[in-house]
Amino acid sequence: MELHEIKEKLKESLSKSRYEHTLGVANTATCLAMRYEYDLEKAYLAGLLHDCAKATPDKDKLRECRENNIPITRQEELLPHLLHAKLGEFKAKNEYGIDDPEILNAIKFHTTGRVNMSLLEKIIFVADYIEPGRDKAANLTFLRKIAFVNLDETIYHICKDTIYYLNSLNSIIDVKTLETYEYYKNK
Repeated sequence: MELHEIKEKLKESLSKSRYEHTLGVANTATCLAMRYEYDLEKAYLAGLLHDCAKATPDKDKLRECRENNIPITRQEELLPHLLHAKLGEFKAKNEYGIDDPEILNAIKFHTTGRVNMSLLEKIIFVADYIEPGRDKAANLTFLRKIAFVNLDETIYHICKDTIYYLNSLNSIIDVKTLETYEYYKNK
């Protein structure tokens, strides 16, 4: 599928604000890729597709994951919106024709992160959090600055802030987010 076709399909399937967020992530990922000397096209494409399953209703996320043998954790069962990353990997491959494992993994882990992420996974994880349209997260000015200095430190701070925020809401925290935090805390 050509890039303009991917954009058109996303524009049709996502809300206006989600599509604008997607463009912001793709552009931020490209900037980070320039800084860290990574393939610009792959970073842009991964950023563009990172939320391709976001508009799928939660009950459909659960159903589609089950139908396609995508593993569902206990946390994801309770918070099915988290499944948009795993389902996004599946849709990127099967609906958008992406077969690059680096891009697929970047989509799959953009929400929770994981231990020992690849450079592209780090770029998409960070770009999703710091893109210019984001304005509600804590410490954005600081995070936007250090993202261009040290991705590992940025990931640590994003996870720390996310855990703090979720704890303040007495919300469930995905195990992968906790593992990512512990790993990058010690980097």
